[in-house]
Amino acid sequence: MKDEMHLTHLATGDLLRAAVAAGTPLGLEARRFMDAGELVPDEVVIGMIRERLDAGAEDFLLDGFPRTIAQAEALDDMLSDLGAPLDAVLLLSVSRAELVRRLAGRWLCRTCGRSWHEVSNPHRRDEDCLETGKDCDLYQRDDDRAETVANRLDVYDAQTAPLVGYYRERGLLRELDGERSLEDVYAQIEATVAPGR
Repeated sequence: MKDEMHLTHLATGDLLRAAVAAGTPLGLEARRFMDAGELVPDEVVIGMIRERLDAGAEDFLLDGFPRTIAQAEALDDMLSDLGAPLDAVLLLSVSRAELVRRLAGRWLCRTCGRSWHEVSNPHRRDEDCLETGKDCDLYQRDDDRAETVANRLDVYDAQTAPLVGYYRERGLLRELDGERSLEDVYAQIEATVAPGR
């Protein structure tokens, strides 16, 4: 890693949601899986990530990818082709109960996109929409509803949790306490991806 890092943040969830909002063929295909709290098929996600990495991202942080062993193996192949091996894989450890509380309490403004949370960051009436200057038009994404969150976590247990062992065996896994304060979690991440800064 370089002394001064400028990471390209590649969040597959954000990329997929943008494709859904734009109504692209990829977005339409992905939407039915996302709305049900299921994983988007590997070939869709892998193709999207390859496209972004081919665009020349030197230092990057993958967020939400890989989510399956097959994706991890495809990522290994891609990065080998690009001569860009992984430096580390971060696991933010958070209990299931806390994940449900965090995810099922999230609300967004339909217009400006700001995120609110019923417990940790509730919307106040004096906080107007950044776009309209009026009350935020709050809504909850389908994949943030409690029943969908529970399904997402079941899918995680079945398909994503095996990656812990996969990356631990390769000496890449770095486990961080995701239940600490936002500042502490950020400090843990920074110490892991940019030691000595």
